[in-house]
Amino acid sequence: MANSTGPSRIVLDTAKTPGLQARSSQRWRSYLATLAVLALLSTIAGFFAARFQGAFTKWLKIHPVVAADAGQAAPELVSTPQPGAKDINSEEISRLAPQQQAERLLELAIQQPDPSLSLIHRNLTSWRGHLQDSDRLFHLVLEALNSNDPRVRVAAVEIDLAANNLMKAPESVEKLQRQIQSSSDERYMALWRLGALGNRGVEPSEAFRTLKLYTQNRNQEVRFWAVEGLAMLGNRESVDALLDILAHDPAAQIRQRAANALSRSGLLTGEQRLTAVPQLLNLLDDDSLDTATQSLVCATLEAITGASLGKNAAAWRDWWAHHDSREKNPARRHSNLSLA
Repeated sequence: MANSTGPSRIVLDTAKTPGLQARSSQRWRSYLATLAVLALLSTIAGFFAARFQGAFTKWLKIHPVVAADAGQAAPELVSTPQPGAKDINSEEISRLAPQQQAERLLELAIQQPDPSLSLIHRNLTSWRGHLQDSDRLFHLVLEALNSNDPRVRVAAVEIDLAANNLMKAPESVEKLQRQIQSSSDERYMALWRLGALGNRGVEPSEAFRTLKLYTQNRNQEVRFWAVEGLAMLGNRESVDALLDILAHDPAAQIRQRAANALSRSGLLTGEQRLTAVPQLLNLLDDDSLDTATQSLVCATLEAITGASLGKNAAAWRDWWAHHDSREKNPARRHSNLSLA
């Protein structure tokens, strides 16, 4: 009986072999397809990570706050035309696609603001919906934010908002807040763009409330970008918040970015930066601050004022007493720059 059943089992198992082979082959194809998808996703993730890291590194180079003993005052923001560049061939640029128009005009604006800026603002509406946040445009925006001309910075912000399809409407604020509340990397730039949108007149109070909240986040990267957002928001409340961060944030890098925002970067006007001077003088006298933070305070004072008085608090107060009386002169006050 045993001999009669054994061969039949073998025949039966052999009959199943083609099906097993087919399923095995299908399974391997599935595995290979999965590996291919994972490899593709890894490549895409690596691309965006590299872009973000490169942008982050370049961002840190935008108007760094130099040490107080460097002895070199930072130039103030100016709004005067910069000579030396060739005339713009507007007819030639008009034949380009919207993406190339925006990139070319922003590149020209960095070199020679007039008449590039007027062409940018004239075409922003028609560009909307036709721009992409390409690597080239993104890095041009970063370069424009390094300009001493505030009008160039504003143009860069306007183009960036258009390229990211952010209308000047409360719906855009809500969209950015959803991104900020997510756990993805997009929340970092969303914090920056929320400040930029607020600066352009869209829900500035709501933008400040959100940014202030995230400056207290336990995640240092989140706090970093919230500080950058406050610099872009550029209002009186931002100045007060940045001064508090400069004095009290536990991370040295965040304190440095707050100093940078107060003195050089973002969209604060020259007048707004000067309003930080009295509190900076108080911080210069604050013995509870460590040496590195006091050096930052001194560097910030020098960058804002153009004066170079070291850590001599008495000399700074004497300088400010005379400078402040001149600032109260209406004719002089109205001569200060303001953003477009």
